[in-house]
Amino acid sequence: MRFAGFKFGSLIAVACVAMAFVACTKDDKPVAGIEIGNPSLAFTADFSVDYSQVETNSLSKTSAAKDEPLLLDSFALDFFEVRSYSSYYVAVNIDMSKGLRLWPGEDLADSSLRVSFTDADLVEEPFKNIDLEDEGYLKEMGVSFRPVKEMPKVYGKLLLNGKYVPVQYSLSWFEQFELRYHYSQIEKVSDSVANLSVVFYPRYFVDGVDFSKVEIADDGVVYLDAAHNAEIWTDLNQQFISSFRPLRYGFANADGDVADAYVLDIWEGIIGSMSDNTISNGDFSKDFYGWIVFDQFGGESKASVEKEGNGGHYAKIQVIQAGKYSYSVQLIQENVALLAGKKYKCVFTIWSDVEGQITARIGAYDDYQTIGFQKHVEVGTSGKSVEIEFVPRESTPFARFELNLGSKVRTFYIKDVKIFRLQQ
Repeated sequence: MRFAGFKFGSLIAVACVAMAFVACTKDDKPVAGIEIGNPSLAFTADFSVDYSQVETNSLSKTSAAKDEPLLLDSFALDFFEVRSYSSYYVAVNIDMSKGLRLWPGEDLADSSLRVSFTDADLVEEPFKNIDLEDEGYLKEMGVSFRPVKEMPKVYGKLLLNGKYVPVQYSLSWFEQFELRYHYSQIEKVSDSVANLSVVFYPRYFVDGVDFSKVEIADDGVVYLDAAHNAEIWTDLNQQFISSFRPLRYGFANADGDVADAYVLDIWEGIIGSMSDNTISNGDFSKDFYGWIVFDQFGGESKASVEKEGNGGHYAKIQVIQAGKYSYSVQLIQENVALLAGKKYKCVFTIWSDVEGQITARIGAYDDYQTIGFQKHVEVGTSGKSVEIEFVPRESTPFARFELNLGSKVRTFYIKDVKIFRLQQ
């Protein structure tokens, strides 16, 4: 698993534009697909505690039950950064693996906010100038925190033998951490406002932790830190960040060690079952929803979805100007979720009015490296089902499937695109 975006500090602007995939589009020829380019959205965030067990992308909250294993009285963090992680179809001068820092701006480089999860803080005012630019194709939002120096503990009540006992959990093991939320976990409040609910779930925090041997101090408090109940404290440290339920996270601890991971069940929800088609709208029944038709380097195309006599659909891509390269005209779908080391099969049907070769490929969106396969495919004048088996070299929710159709004037017909896992 690659999580190259886990970097703290200032964003270093570097040119990270791969020639084969990024160029400015023509004003009269925008890329296809309603998901390319986000609408201009103001951003807000709320911070709260939820005592429920949640489904993958649920935004609903519940109150504490009478037999809740842990009740939180006071829980605050220093909130110091917001980053967006997007793909782009215009030239950009950022390292996309590190994302784009949205807040704070350069004039507030060292700013932070103290947010209380137990008081259910809502942050609006500092984010008034945050705008999800419409040139980006949003994949994740990253929010970063560190313990509050003046109050580096979580205070609450722990249920022991049917009785609630005061508890203090130390955050001293963490230096800072970033939560990366999948775009599907971001709530659309209105046509102009998006909200990210950063929620802490106590049940996930204490799930499976054995408190049977916990020691209660003479003052009646359960202290959970390096000096008191250290083994339990260590177990809780392993579950603390994942209890915010992002897609994935990264952290630095007080010793300077860094690590990252996916939240397993959220990740499994994105990956889906073994036989699931990880291509969205692979039958083109929803027109070009989820697809991108992209022209660059002299390529020019016209795209439409046509209906077959049997009620099915196919994409028709007319290459009007061939361009310099095969990737001068591309049919692309991003957000293809893949598991490293597992065998997959890619299947699609394609034909053309002119025989010739195309390139099919699965790569990464942020550094354009091939992570699945790259294969030259011979295309004839009658429908041909292409089948390619491959094993991804890394796990990612955001692989990019591409058919490179340029370098020759011709018309393509494409249907029944599928990518599915062959191994559990």
